[in-house]
Amino acid sequence: MSRTLVIVAVGGVAALLGGTLAATMREAPNCSGGAIAGGSIGGPFELIDETGRTVTDTDVITEPTIIYFGYTFCPDVCPIDSARNATVVDILDERGISATPVFITIDPERDTVEIVRDYTENFHPKMIGLTGDDAQVSAAARAYRVVYSQADDDPEFYLMNHSVFSYLVTPEDGFVDFFRRETGPEEIAERVACHVGS
Repeated sequence: MSRTLVIVAVGGVAALLGGTLAATMREAPNCSGGAIAGGSIGGPFELIDETGRTVTDTDVITEPTIIYFGYTFCPDVCPIDSARNATVVDILDERGISATPVFITIDPERDTVEIVRDYTENFHPKMIGLTGDDAQVSAAARAYRVVYSQADDDPEFYLMNHSVFSYLVTPEDGFVDFFRRETGPEEIAERVACHVGS
């Protein structure tokens, strides 16, 4: 994905998130820059996991969970962000906090169950990969205010434009924070620990 396309996607989603956050913030001075967000980002989804089983958000989000939307053919941004999120989970584990990284494809046409499974296994044994049909993926992306589109018409080697946030979700509170791609693993781990009270 070109740098310009990433900037446009991030800018658009940042504007959407900014408005949503402003409408739903409550005080939490020690966690995410003075506020915990909740309410209108995230929500129910139904997708297909790495075993081919249909799962819902309640099946997947059983502990603090870092959700990322991307695609396996992504040449640069997605692997870097997925590796960072895996590192966050390891840092948290060293602190005695169990967390799950989740990768949701925005390219279900190419990202079959097997491809998503192979992709996530490269990053972390706990990483859960999710795919589905177009409607399922679109519904999950809309819930998290994720913007994505196909970049060109090449039927085999097309790229995807997409927003590049990671979302912290807990079973108790739902969405509580989001992380920009430039946020480092140590800072993310610190914020996750703060949110879960450790």
